[in-house]
Amino acid sequence: MTLEEAIKSRHAVRAFKKQPIDQTTVCTLEKEAAACCQESGLHLQLVTGDEKVFDCLMARYGKFRNVANYFVVAGPKDDPLLERKCGYYGERLVLLAQQLGLNTCWVTTSFKKNDERMQLAEGEKLVCVIAVGYGETNGKAHKTKSFDDVCSLKDVSDSFRKGVEYALLAPSSFNQQRYRITLKDGKGVVEAKWGFFTKIDAGIAQYHFDVAFM
Repeated sequence: MTLEEAIKSRHAVRAFKKQPIDQTTVCTLEKEAAACCQESGLHLQLVTGDEKVFDCLMARYGKFRNVANYFVVAGPKDDPLLERKCGYYGERLVLLAQQLGLNTCWVTTSFKKNDERMQLAEGEKLVCVIAVGYGETNGKAHKTKSFDDVCSLKDVSDSFRKGVEYALLAPSSFNQQRYRITLKDGKGVVEAKWGFFTKIDAGIAQYHFDVAFM
């Protein structure tokens, strides 16, 4: 599966099979998480076999079921780009998981912290987690905004237009897609609008946009 195919087929999944992730896949995900950490300075960590984080009322209310694996998405609390970076590099892991036959869901509130497994260092902030595993289903697509809803540019390249198309397929908190896509110094930039978790969303959408130029 290519990255483009992963973008188009990936949908949020909250209910998972009680099936451990095979060790080869775990190693591949851990290797990519380490590479992302090296590039970004973030704390990205795959935790497997931990049912405590989603054993809470909020998770049950959010209809999460059998979540035992997740990515920790954290980083230095004094980094002004922390949330955007978390979205960008977290989505890089999400799409790799999709390519490897797994399902995922970004989670910002419906979980509880597990200090023992998350291993956060002093000065680090936990931004969110990403549930990962073999889904009971592959999820379903949701309605998205149009090109004109998020971009006012008219004379753009085919790659730029494809980038916007990919960005619009990115997961977004409450499916709000509160961002604008514009050009800065000749490069496409996803700018977050005001709202809850919009900086994370913009980072996620930016990675999708950038895939069109890879």
